[in-house]
Amino acid sequence: MSETTSAETTRADATGADATGADTANSDAAAGEPEALAGAPPHRLAGLITERLMREGLPMAYTQVVPKDAATLILIDRTGPEPKVLVGRRHAAHKFMPGKFVFPGGGIEPGDRAAPAAAELDPGAAIRLMRAVRHPSRTKARAFAMAAVRETFEETGLLLGRADAGATSVAPLPSLDGPAAAAAAAAGPDAAHAWTAFARAGLRPDLSALQFIARAITPPRWPRRFDTRFFAVDAAAVAGRVENVVGPDSELVELVWLALDDAEQLDLAPITLAILAELDHRIANGFRPDLPVPFYRWSRGRMQRSEL
Repeated sequence: MSETTSAETTRADATGADATGADTANSDAAAGEPEALAGAPPHRLAGLITERLMREGLPMAYTQVVPKDAATLILIDRTGPEPKVLVGRRHAAHKFMPGKFVFPGGGIEPGDRAAPAAAELDPGAAIRLMRAVRHPSRTKARAFAMAAVRETFEETGLLLGRADAGATSVAPLPSLDGPAAAAAAAAGPDAAHAWTAFARAGLRPDLSALQFIARAITPPRWPRRFDTRFFAVDAAAVAGRVENVVGPDSELVELVWLALDDAEQLDLAPITLAILAELDHRIANGFRPDLPVPFYRWSRGRMQRSEL
């Protein structure tokens, strides 16, 4: 695992802030407010996440909860003076993070391994996705990226990809005809045949456009745990949209384009704020696919940050 190089810049560096964040921490402590994660340098983020979690006093009373593999996708709009990302507010009835703003994402499904793509993952991203993984394989690494694209479609209605000429495939895409096709259309994108919707739109995910930017594991002894891979892609990758996916009775009740500087204004989990700070740092350094990928996990009573 590599260390962040001194040549890399952060928003804090650009403003001349103390790299230790001591001045900010002291002023925040005096005001009784936690130090902001937005814009914080990467080496401070694990400590700030720990402070937030301890302050929130979340229960850690569950045992033997195994993290579930998951993937999420951050859409970035860089057409304006400041980058914005797409977040959605979860339904208040959800047991996991009710009412919080999140990136679209979820678990890996069997079809994610076989669905065709217009182009494959960057080889460097695939290698990082296979690190610190039981039974690593390129098929599994690919499935993480495909799941992020599929979950984004299921939760937002957004289709990310390009025309399917020359698509690559591990196995044939299942087709639907007659009553089965009508049933799938009636069910909407949140159904078992999401990849069929891509095929009917003449699209295939372009995995080469995705960057693997972070990984995080929910702390132990929580009721639900996820081992999440965070991907990012430019909003220009959106090639289509199914309407009426987001609404009062859906998993996400609203979508918001959020400026990175405004991240602390919404109800976001500490890890989400940290990932946005990492993204800010990545954009400041050219948004290159070869930049280190941070890995957050709980160890020795606190959140730890390493790099893949």
